[in-house]
Amino acid sequence: MEQFKTWEQMTDLEQSAAIWWDLYKDVHGIRPRGVDTSNWTLEGFEHQIRALLTQLAEANESEAVETFERTIADNISCGAANREDAIRLMHNAFNTNGDTWTLEAHLGLPDGYLRNAA
Repeated sequence: MEQFKTWEQMTDLEQSAAIWWDLYKDVHGIRPRGVDTSNWTLEGFEHQIRALLTQLAEANESEAVETFERTIADNISCGAANREDAIRLMHNAFNTNGDTWTLEAHLGLPDGYLRNAA
């Protein structure tokens, strides 16, 4: 029976294939099927990995925005006077001293989201 290689025993190409395989699942929710990568080069994998990382970042930001907006709505329904008051409460919760960039970073929001959404 063939033993699996350790990470250190894998070539750069094999490591890139493994990274691509896992990242594809992170982005699409399923493992890639029917994709023949046997002729892919290291550069090809790197290109595909960069594209998947971009998709993953966009998905994460989108999820962060949805969560943030739900939290704002919840804060308002629990007594915050308005959106600005709800955001102020979030600044207090994260101890950001009103720093919009820091709050965005804590929440995984796209840079400028709070300034542009105001």
